[in-house]
Amino acid sequence: MIQIKSLSLRRGTKLVLSNASLTLNPGEKVGLIGRNGAGKSSLFALLTGKLQADAGDFDFPRRWRMAEVAQNMPETDQPATAFVLEGDTRLMEAEAALRVAEEADDGHAIGEAHAVLAEVGAYDAVPRAQALMLGLGFKSAQLDAPVDSFSGGWRMRLQLARALMCPSDLLLLDEPTNHLDLDALVWLEAWLQRYEGTMLVISHDREFLDAITKVTVHLDDAQLTRYGGNYTTFETMRAERMSQQAAAFSRQQDKVAQLQRFIDRFKAKASKAKQAQSRVKALERMEKLAPVLTAADFSFEFREPANLPNPMLAMRDMVCGYPSLDGGEPITIVAGINRSVMPGQRIGILGANGQGKSTLVKTLARTLPQISGSVTEGKGLSIGYFAQQEMDVLMPDSGPLEHMIRLAKQILPGGGWREQELRDFLGQFRFTGEMVHQQVGSLSGGEKARLVLAMIVWQKPNLLLLDEPTNHLDLSTREALSMALNEFEGSVMLVSHDRALLREVCDEFWLVTRGGVGDFDGDLDDYQRWLLEQAKEQAKAYAQAQRTAVATPAPAPAPKALAPAAAPTAGSGRDDRKATAEQRQKLAARAKPLKTELARVEARMAAANTERAALGDSLADAALTPAHRAERGKRLKALEDEIAALEARWLELGESIEALAG
Repeated sequence: MIQIKSLSLRRGTKLVLSNASLTLNPGEKVGLIGRNGAGKSSLFALLTGKLQADAGDFDFPRRWRMAEVAQNMPETDQPATAFVLEGDTRLMEAEAALRVAEEADDGHAIGEAHAVLAEVGAYDAVPRAQALMLGLGFKSAQLDAPVDSFSGGWRMRLQLARALMCPSDLLLLDEPTNHLDLDALVWLEAWLQRYEGTMLVISHDREFLDAITKVTVHLDDAQLTRYGGNYTTFETMRAERMSQQAAAFSRQQDKVAQLQRFIDRFKAKASKAKQAQSRVKALERMEKLAPVLTAADFSFEFREPANLPNPMLAMRDMVCGYPSLDGGEPITIVAGINRSVMPGQRIGILGANGQGKSTLVKTLARTLPQISGSVTEGKGLSIGYFAQQEMDVLMPDSGPLEHMIRLAKQILPGGGWREQELRDFLGQFRFTGEMVHQQVGSLSGGEKARLVLAMIVWQKPNLLLLDEPTNHLDLSTREALSMALNEFEGSVMLVSHDRALLREVCDEFWLVTRGGVGDFDGDLDDYQRWLLEQAKEQAKAYAQAQRTAVATPAPAPAPKALAPAAAPTAGSGRDDRKATAEQRQKLAARAKPLKTELARVEARMAAANTERAALGDSLADAALTPAHRAERGKRLKALEDEIAALEARWLELGESIEALAG
């Protein structure tokens, strides 16, 4: 088991744990929760030996094999499957032992090494690794692609697959859902439910925690408190505990007031001086119960919109994608969109990564021009856009107050605002004192997200376009966002893998898939069932393809006694050949535009990858000014988004061409 006794831990000047104690039993699945900055990742660093305790005892079974998701972005041209395989540490050790035995020409050691390889599952390791990758959203065509050909989010998925590949006794997962879409998230939940070791997971996704954990550890005020149950159980139990604490605090305050009144009344009287002095000592000895602060002490609301256009937006034959920088044909991601957004609608946008959800939102937010078709905006439309990457709308070298002043000058060029009002407004989003001048580049992810929310709220939008707004928000801030969205009078279009937020906010869903947008007729439970069915079908198809590739069936022997076939007529062979040729021509005609687009996508992918590599190298130049560095960083992010969309389109086109050929 894992035991922490009276342990204290510091990070710099900050006290992360103070005289904290905790016991975790083997096989328990534990959710570690707490506000951003409370020290959850520091506790993980203690478990992995990267940090040492300042005081107290920490006992951990040294024989346990540990797995965690590396946070660094891998830079290697190693094939993706081989990279994931290296996560199986037992397999790597067995293969190393075999190499040593072969180099020494030790027949006995070679035999033992092969026995160990069989024991650790060497002969089915590749299918196991690829099953993990497919479950996390990779396509079969990507399994042997070089690691550094993937965008950042997909490389982090490879790191997750590598951790899951390890036969571990203790699995540490720090925000594993941040780079996953819903289909990969549903698959990961099912995998973790089957995991037999001890697991600690840091997550701000309450449905994910409810699905996979049975114990919750709350890190708050440098203390660790264990609750038996998942996150929902924790909420109920903590609410009861806080209610009891509030009642005890109220009773104590009444007692304090009573004692203080006695002291104030009689301390000057000689006959009562001794009694008054005893009351002073009683007051000093009395236990100080801290005032109760609820977890959801942060709240905000969207301002009432000035008007509500009807419709908000009308899309007609709209095509979304990326323009070609070399003057060629643009790359289409989503096409044929004919939809409208009405006042008060709450729309959740579903679909796998790379299908075009963010491309659609960026087009509606005017940060990406549509390729063709039209978008008609209602009179007085005011859009509040939350970008998936906050730095798309923030400047790293400016502080929160600078951002607000710049926004105020843009919205109200003639004045009508005061700096103190902007400071007070930022205070509502926890930006107080000198923090209003702190450079955005040094803020945490949660702080950047709160600043973007503040800027959106100040603009009084009537249409909110939110692309993964909860990625860096803790649970209490997510709850505050959910409440604010439910009270918002305008329309909402939401892309999120946070199912709790989608359930609480959205009343209808659009599905972006196979290059189009349609209604999803059902709720999130229906969508999860649909995702699982799709995953099973893909797994069956992949397994069948693997079996076919390994063993092509031999032709069946010809029957020994058959009646002689009718002699073909003179023209039948010609007719068959003509029909076959016509069929080939039809298929070629249908495949030609797909192959043309595939060639354009490949050319653009090559150009984008080249530009991305050059930009990455240029960021190491110490002579770059902060403004140029920020500009290049934004361009690098745009390229990574485009490459991810291009990869998805390339796979779709390849599958369509293969289907025609079949």
